[in-house]
Amino acid sequence: MKTNKIIYYVATGIFTLVMLFSAGMYFFNHEYIKAAFTSLGYPTYLIYPYATAKLVGLFAIWNPKFHVIKEWAYAAFFFAVTLAFFAHVMVSDGEQMAAVIAWVALVVSYIYSKRI
Repeated sequence: MKTNKIIYYVATGIFTLVMLFSAGMYFFNHEYIKAAFTSLGYPTYLIYPYATAKLVGLFAIWNPKFHVIKEWAYAAFFFAVTLAFFAHVMVSDGEQMAAVIAWVALVVSYIYSKRI
């Protein structure tokens, strides 16, 4: 039981750090993210709502009272990270490693959230 909790918190912490870094970039380095969104073919008006959604999703994952919302947050993050990976692969910009790290941490976090 203790090992499961440690693995859960480490994986969730790594995922949280990646998402906080990402959301922070969206808010505080807008011009860089705007260029990145444009190169990926995404509309730039999604930057702030997407960053806000990431923060709300992280809140749902860390809050033990939101069981149903936590499931939805995990699902949304799964699709977001998977699509981010493929978007970076398709434009061949070499930026997909953060998506891989986030995806692995997210899957491990989800599996171990069920075990504890």
